[in-house]
Amino acid sequence: MTRAIVLSAGLGTRLRPLTDWVPKPLVWLGDRPQIDHILARLADAHLDTVVVNTHHLHEQFDDAWAARQPVRVERIHEPEILGTGGGIHNARSALGPGSVLVWNGDILADVDLPALFATHERDEAAATLVVAPSATVGTGTIGLDARGNVARLRGERFGEEVSSGDYIGVAMVGDRVRAILPANGCLVGDGLMPLLRAGARVATLAHHRGFRDTGSLEAYLDANLAWLGDRSSFVGEGATVDAAVSLERSVIAPSAHVRGSGVVRASVVWPGAETTAPLERAIATPRGTIVVG
Repeated sequence: MTRAIVLSAGLGTRLRPLTDWVPKPLVWLGDRPQIDHILARLADAHLDTVVVNTHHLHEQFDDAWAARQPVRVERIHEPEILGTGGGIHNARSALGPGSVLVWNGDILADVDLPALFATHERDEAAATLVVAPSATVGTGTIGLDARGNVARLRGERFGEEVSSGDYIGVAMVGDRVRAILPANGCLVGDGLMPLLRAGARVATLAHHRGFRDTGSLEAYLDANLAWLGDRSSFVGEGATVDAAVSLERSVIAPSAHVRGSGVVRASVVWPGAETTAPLERAIATPRGTIVVG
């Protein structure tokens, strides 16, 4: 049975001031917090237990939040931040033995999880990384050999690079990697790199569906607009928009209130926030409104 961990303990410094108020995985995206989108995707793949490690503002991952999820969530609080590798190591009892799915809590992607599980099992690799291919060899964060195995990572080469891409922050991590992860450290630097240097094989799965990293204010706002798809705007349950306000490509979360007159364009209004039109490329929160340049 595959188990998963959604890495959620980061400080989210590039997303400040939003992350001064909520943990990065809980920032609002579309119709729910962004980590809820990830957990829904894991539930669709028939995972029944997901570990979520927490640190910054951990109390906001409360019982009510956990109860709303479509999978059982086991929360593990880190009083001191442990890094990506340390977070997986610290969750070893909850995760049990064997390969685990690791998903960064700020990554939104329609990953073909059955294909990832099958590829990892078939290739018997130390790990299998989900990679968005790039058009030019030598670009991106990862180089691949003719078999799709990692040939370049963090500036080091482990084979002949014939194609390239970007690691999107989703991976299957096997026992060989997990066995050497330190109590405080990095999954890539302290887990994958030593094994690659020793000749171990790290496989990849090509991901052609696009992905979003919500690590900055611009990326976060654009992810909300992309979530709209073909819809002109979204207005959540209990939200109110004054009659003189016109919405264009905006997300108005449940229980939000937009007053005044004019156009609200390419903006996000958080649950419980009150803001006044006009707005453009803005993020309105209960603590104030941020205009994204």
